[in-house]
Amino acid sequence: MQETDLYPPIKAFLETAGYSVKAEIGAADVVALRDGHEPVIVELKTGFSLALFHQGVARLAISDQVYLAVPAGQGRRFRKALADNTQLARRLGLGVMTVRLSTGLVEVLCDPGPFAPRKSAAKRRALMAEFARRRGDPNLGGVQGQRVTAYRQDALLCARHLAAAGACRGAWVKSATGVVRATTLMRDNHYGWFARLGGGVYDLTDAGRVAVAAQPG
Repeated sequence: MQETDLYPPIKAFLETAGYSVKAEIGAADVVALRDGHEPVIVELKTGFSLALFHQGVARLAISDQVYLAVPAGQGRRFRKALADNTQLARRLGLGVMTVRLSTGLVEVLCDPGPFAPRKSAAKRRALMAEFARRRGDPNLGGVQGQRVTAYRQDALLCARHLAAAGACRGAWVKSATGVVRATTLMRDNHYGWFARLGGGVYDLTDAGRVAVAAQPG
């Protein structure tokens, strides 16, 4: 596959919309003109890359109507990458097109234009709550894999208490550790560390003992 394979479908698509289309005009891969409209510029690449976004942003100095065009792919990985890159393009004021090379179908995923992201009050509250509940700063920024969350810290506190005191009622664990949601946390047993013995009494599983031994704190 080459970038030039994308040009004929893109050219046909824009001509159908009433544009006159030419390739390799100045630094632009594709330029389309129509009376009374701003020039449309399309940058072609065989896949999303930082270079493609750099080119698109550079073309915004010429026109507000700049699109990035890539071949349409298949599978979950491509759909996820397409959604992520379309969101990035939208934030940069760029449009996105995909070309299905087998049929010549061109699809516009988003058009260029100003982007005003909507803030999520729920996500902000969740972030602030996690920050407030986190004890200390146990992670390194950029760490990959298992992160220490406030929930995991609470679970470890409960597990350490059971390791020291033996089987306990949830209310006792709450009182001893200060973990307000101790009973719910042990009942949900997200990590597989707790065993419910009946009557609201909980004990550690073998996995729980291993977790406490690994992070005795």
